[in-house]
Amino acid sequence: MEENRMTTSELQESIEQLVNEKRFGKIREVLTAHEPADIALFLGETDPQLLPILFRILPKELAAETFVEMDSNEQELLINAFSERELKDVVDELFVDDAVDIIEEMPANVVKRILRHTDPETRNSINEILRYPKDSAGSIMTTEYVTLRPNMTVSESFDKIRRTGVDKETIYTCYVTNQNRQLLGLVSVRDLLLSPYNTSINAIMATNIISVETLDDRENVANMFDKYDFISLPVVDKEYRLVGIVTFDDAIDVIQEEATEDIQKMSAMLPTDDNYFKTSAWKHAKNRIMWLLFLMLSATITGAIIQKYESAFTAIPILVSFIPMITGTGGNCGSQSSTMIIRGLALNEIKPRNMPKIILKELTIALICGTILSIVNGIRIFIMYQGSNPLFLSIVTGLSLIGTAIIAKMLGGTLPILAKICKLDPALMASPLITTIVDTCSVMIFFNIALWVMTWGIS
Repeated sequence: MEENRMTTSELQESIEQLVNEKRFGKIREVLTAHEPADIALFLGETDPQLLPILFRILPKELAAETFVEMDSNEQELLINAFSERELKDVVDELFVDDAVDIIEEMPANVVKRILRHTDPETRNSINEILRYPKDSAGSIMTTEYVTLRPNMTVSESFDKIRRTGVDKETIYTCYVTNQNRQLLGLVSVRDLLLSPYNTSINAIMATNIISVETLDDRENVANMFDKYDFISLPVVDKEYRLVGIVTFDDAIDVIQEEATEDIQKMSAMLPTDDNYFKTSAWKHAKNRIMWLLFLMLSATITGAIIQKYESAFTAIPILVSFIPMITGTGGNCGSQSSTMIIRGLALNEIKPRNMPKIILKELTIALICGTILSIVNGIRIFIMYQGSNPLFLSIVTGLSLIGTAIIAKMLGGTLPILAKICKLDPALMASPLITTIVDTCSVMIFFNIALWVMTWGIS
C-alpha cells in the first residue's frame, strides 16, 4: 500500500491518464491507497466537472472521511451534484461534530437538504451543538461517545462497546455516569483489557477527572490537550452532567484556527476563515484597508513632530539621515518584545500579574541591546563621517538608540498584557501598531537628545 502512494502532482497526472483511458476500476484502486486528507487535497485541485465523478468512485466510508477533509466550496459543489440517495449515504457516515462543521459553512438551502437526510436523534444533537456560542467548548464537542455504569463488569462493558462503538467517534476512553448522566469517572480500553472480566468498573475507573463546561472558551480547552496530552476531554453542564466530549482532532483544528487568526491580527488585518486563493481581491483589500488607513493617519503624528524640530535638522541637516535607522531599530525592538509576550500569553506561560517582572526583564534586555547597538553605531560613524563632527553624531545616535530600545521594549512588553487585562486580543498589539507608536516616540527622543547635546556646544 505504501509504495502505491504518490505526491499530489503525480496523482493528478496518473488520474488524468486513467480518466482518459476510462479505467475507473484502476482509479478506485489508486485513490484508496491514499489517506482521506491526501485525496481531499487532490480533489480540491482537480477539474470541478470531474470532481463528482471521482468522488463517486470512492468506497462509501472513505468517501465520507474524504468529504469531511474537503474545502467548503468543494463540499457544496458535491452536495449540489449528489442525488438524494448519495447525500444520505454520505450524511449517514458523518460524525455529529463533523456534520456541524459542514453545516456551519453551507448556505440555507444546502443545510435543509443535509438535515432532511439525518435521523431525528442526530438532528437533535446537531441542533443542540449549533445553539452554543461559536467560541465555546460546546460548539466543538461531539455527542458520540461510550458511557458505562459503575456497577457494570469489564465483560459487560466490552459487550456494550462492541454493540455501540461502531457509531462512536472514539472508544479508547469510556466515561462512567450515573442514571442522571452525571460524570463519575472514566476508564480506558487499556484498563479494561488488563483487568479480569468479572472486575467492576467502579473498582478500576479513575475519579480525578479534568473536565470543561459547555461555555468555556474553546481556545483554553484546546490548550488543555497540549498541557495534559489528552485524547479526549469530557464536557459537562452546570449540574456536572456529561453532554459531550472534545476529541484531539477538533482541538488541533482550534489551535490552527486561533494561530491563523493571531497571525492575521499581528499583521494588521481583519481575521478571516476563507482560503487565500478563493477570497476575492476586493475582500482581501476590505480586510486590510481599515488598519492601513489607521496606521497611515497615525504616522502623520511622526511627521508633525519632525516639523516641530525643523530648526535642529536645519542647523545640522545630516541628522535627518539617521531617522530611518532610529525608527527602524525602535520598531524592531518593540516587535521582538511584543511577539514574545503575545506568544507567552497564548501559551499561558505569562499572566497579567507578571507585568512587574516583565518590565524589569525587558528593561535589562533594552539596556544590553541598546548599549551594544550604540557602541557599534559609534564605531561606524567614526569610520564613515570623519568630516561631520563624528563625536556629536555618536553621542546623539548612541543615546537615542538606548532610549528608543528602552521605550520600544517597554511598550512591546506591556501593551499586549494591558490588552489582555482590558479583555482585548493581545495580538492586536503586534508589529504594525507597536512600530507606529515607537516611531513617534523615537523621533521625539532623537531630536530632544540632539537639542540637549547641542546646548553643550559639542555640535
